Amino acid sequence: MTPVDRPRIASRAVFIDRDGVIFRNRDDYIKNWAEVELLPGAVDAIVRLSQAGLRVVLLTNQSAIGRRIVSRQVVEDIHHRLGQIVVAAGGRIDAVLMCPHHPAAHCRCRKPQPGLLFEAETQMGIHLASSWLVGDQPSDIDAAVAAGCFPILVRPLNGSAAGDDLPIACPVFESLSGAAEFVLIASRRQTAALEASAP
Repeated sequence: MTPVDRPRIASRAVFIDRDGVIFRNRDDYIKNWAEVELLPGAVDAIVRLSQAGLRVVLLTNQSAIGRRIVSRQVVEDIHHRLGQIVVAAGGRIDAVLMCPHHPAAHCRCRKPQPGLLFEAETQMGIHLASSWLVGDQPSDIDAAVAAGCFPILVRPLNGSAAGDDLPIACPVFESLSGAAEFVLIASRRQTAALEASAP
């Protein structure tokens, strides 16, 4: 394997949206840990991805902070507790990248803008073109396309599938578990192809 290929393999990531992928969506926002409902298989999927050597990054819009519905400290506590659950199950979340702004702020970090993904590239050394983004909304897919990641859609469990309004065709799964299995297979193929091409 060439010196260029080694960091490329080591810097692959799976960016995972929070609400609708890991937590069940709430129309009135998740305002405290008591309102968190982990979706079936989500924690196990994160564990499998991290144990495979992929970097797991939570990537989430949290406009409830900008709307002053919930404080940033409460949201960060929710993410900390999620991280503890994942660690207890044998995995890890490498980073949490969050946009706290109100949509009216027109910031560069709120999906569908790719600002948080470019931040991960710069600050974490992640190779975006070898990484995946798993989300449940067209805005997630838009952000992945803009940053050059592989997009994957998880259909919302409420049945209001976002698949008809996507910028490109992409794999669609019913849960994070299915998306994780797809990523693991694709990751193994990536690794094999890079190793086969090495002099």
